[in-house]
Amino acid sequence: MKLKTLIERLEIVALNADPETEIKGISYDSRKTKEGDLFVAVRGFETDGHRFISKAIDKHAAVILCETPPEQSVPYIQVADSRLALALCSAVFFGEPSSGMRMIGITGTSGKTSVSMLLKHVLEESCGAKVGLIGTTGILIGQEEIPSDFTTPESLELHQLFRRMADEGCTHVVMEVSSHALELRRVAGIEFDTAIFTNLSQDHLDFHGTMERYAEAKKKIFSQCRAAWVNADDPWTPFLTKAIPCQARHFGVREASQLRAEQIRLYPDRVCFRAMYEDEAVQTELHIPGAFSVYNALAVIAAALSEGISLNDSAKALQTAHGVKGRLESVPTDGNYHILIDYSHKPDALEKVLRSLRESTPGKLICLFGCGGDRDRLKRPLMGKIAADLSDFVIVTSDNPRTEDPEAIIDEILPGFQDTTTPWLRICNRVEAIHRAIDLAEDGDVILLAGKGHETYQIIGHTKHHMDEREIVADYLREREKR
Repeated sequence: MKLKTLIERLEIVALNADPETEIKGISYDSRKTKEGDLFVAVRGFETDGHRFISKAIDKHAAVILCETPPEQSVPYIQVADSRLALALCSAVFFGEPSSGMRMIGITGTSGKTSVSMLLKHVLEESCGAKVGLIGTTGILIGQEEIPSDFTTPESLELHQLFRRMADEGCTHVVMEVSSHALELRRVAGIEFDTAIFTNLSQDHLDFHGTMERYAEAKKKIFSQCRAAWVNADDPWTPFLTKAIPCQARHFGVREASQLRAEQIRLYPDRVCFRAMYEDEAVQTELHIPGAFSVYNALAVIAAALSEGISLNDSAKALQTAHGVKGRLESVPTDGNYHILIDYSHKPDALEKVLRSLRESTPGKLICLFGCGGDRDRLKRPLMGKIAADLSDFVIVTSDNPRTEDPEAIIDEILPGFQDTTTPWLRICNRVEAIHRAIDLAEDGDVILLAGKGHETYQIIGHTKHHMDEREIVADYLREREKR
C-alpha cells in the first residue's frame, strides 16, 4: 500500500517521507518490525516507543511515524497523537473492515461480558447471524475461540481481527469497549452502529484518577456511534449523555424509559420479568440469577431492537441462553448447598452479587474474596465492608497479588470489618481458603467464590500460575469423600 493512501486520514504536523513509498506492514513494537513497515512510535506507561526508533530502523522500517522527529536522518511523519494515527492507519491498511459489519459496542463498569455473550446468542438465534465477539473472556469468530490478554486489543490487532472476521463471513461484531481502550484511542475511527452503557461504579481509578475522568473516558464512545441505549437507573447516566451527538434511548426498572422491566421475580437459578417496549409486552426469562441479570437482559433486548429483532424473538432467544463462564457459575457440590464462582472483583459488582444472592439464599451466605495487586487500593476496605455487611460469614484471601505482598493487600481490606458482627477469617492461601469455605457449608448455604471468575490462573509477581477454582472444588470434594 502506498504511504499516501495509508496516511490520508491523518492530521500531519510534518511530512519528511516520499508519499509514493510502498508500505508492507505496520508495527508499533520494534521487536516485531519487518522490512518495509511503517513503524509507529507510541508513548506507553512503562516505556516510550520513540526510544526504539533506532531498532526499527535497524530492521529496515520504511518510514517512522512519531510525535517527536527522530534524531536519525530517516523518512518520518510527525503527528500530534501517534496512538490516534496508529488506529487510523491500521483501519486503512486492513481495508476498513469494520465498515462492512454491524458494530455494537458495550461499555460500563459491570455487565459488559454477560451482555456481550448474551447478545451474541440472541443475534445467532434470532437472525442466523455469524457474530464476532471481542471481550474479557477472549475472542470468538462464530464458535472459534481465540485467546486475548486485553478486554479491547490494541488498534493494530483490533483491525486485523476485524479483517479476519469479515473474511470469515461475520455480519456483526459485538465488543466490550473498556475505558482504557477509549482513553488510549484503541477504538478511534470505528463507527459503532449501536453503543450500550450498562452502569458506572468505582474502578480503574489507579488509571483515571477520579470518577469524573473515568466517566469522561466512557462518554467518548457516544461521539463515535449512530445510536445509543443507556441504563436509565444509573446515577451517572445524565453526566454521560449530556450534550452527546447521537440519539440515546433508555432502558431500566425504576426510572421512566422506552424499554423497561416490570413484574420482576427473582429465583435462585433465574430471573423472570415482563419486558415493555412501546405497545408491546413480553414475558421474559433468563436462566442466570440476580437482579442485575434483569438489567443485562434489558441491555441485550435494547441492542437487539436496534438490529431489527423483535421483543418476542429476543425473549425466546434469552430463554435458551446459558450463563457466562465465571459469572455466577454454579459448580457441583456433594450436598444440599451451592457454590457459585463469580468475577465480581469491584465494590459495585460484589455488592450487586451479594444482594442478589441474599434474596434467594435460605441458609448462610459465605463470601470468599480478595483484591488484586497493583490495582486501585481505595476499593480494598470498601469491598471488606460490603462483604461484612451483606454476608453471614466472610473469608478474606488472596486474588492476583501481582507484585504486591498478598498479606499487605489483606491488611488494607480489613479496615472494612471494623464495627462488624459478621464472623470472618483471614486465610491468605486461596486454595486453603476454598477448602475452609466448603467445610463451613451446611444445608441451604451458598458459597460465593468472588474475584477470579473465568480466570484459570493466579498472577504472582509477573508470572501466571495455574489455578482453576472448579478444579480446586472438585479435587477437594473427592478428597473429602475418601475420608
